Amino acid sequence: MNSPPLLRVLVIDDERPALDELEYLLRMDSRVGGVLTTDSATEALRILHDLEVDAVFLDIQMPGLTGLELAKVFSRFKAPPPIVFVTAHEEHAVEAFDLRAVDYVLKPVRAERLSEAVRRIVDSGSSGAQSGDEQIPVERGGVTRFVNRSDITHVEAQGDYARLHTVGGSHLIRTPLSTLEEEWGPAGFVRIHRSLLVSLNHIDEVRIQGGKCSVLIQGTELLVSRRHTRDLRDLLTRRRP
Repeated sequence: MNSPPLLRVLVIDDERPALDELEYLLRMDSRVGGVLTTDSATEALRILHDLEVDAVFLDIQMPGLTGLELAKVFSRFKAPPPIVFVTAHEEHAVEAFDLRAVDYVLKPVRAERLSEAVRRIVDSGSSGAQSGDEQIPVERGGVTRFVNRSDITHVEAQGDYARLHTVGGSHLIRTPLSTLEEEWGPAGFVRIHRSLLVSLNHIDEVRIQGGKCSVLIQGTELLVSRRHTRDLRDLLTRRRP
């Protein structure tokens, strides 16, 4: 089996110590084959015009064009490069998410955290994460990360918040369930209870016992309300090949 090709990445940061540190850490990663660096947005655009790169590591607070403004320019490219924001400011995570960032890494950068960002770049290229799979910003331990919507098995309402459940754990976001139901419906998320949305793609089994309906997702049994039972069964029937 052939190994995946090594990544060529571009690092953009106006602070030379941060630029040098990122370059060093990325060169230490066995999945990275080449690292280009610049402290100028103008120079970055020239590089991307002349060369193809597999990902861009981008600071946010820069003179002239900010990292967010530069990312908007990249988004208009015919083939936009995956972007990892590297910043000391965590308050821009939502804007980064809107720009389809692969990851959002906080300074000072730890080697293991940067390795996770590289993994996400590799996965985005192999699984199609850049072609329609929305990424959701979540916080854990003061660190903002991104969860692929396709990895979410079900969503539980908690007041004005929603808890996203994945195979690897759960994350709380400040978005009501009704909003997610409306936005994620086209992606296969349906309401089975006033407090539950489930991903049709993750349903392993539908159970009907004693007049009650439930679904099994990754070993967890979730009750379907009477109001939503017929709609769920109709949806699942239409999805069968």
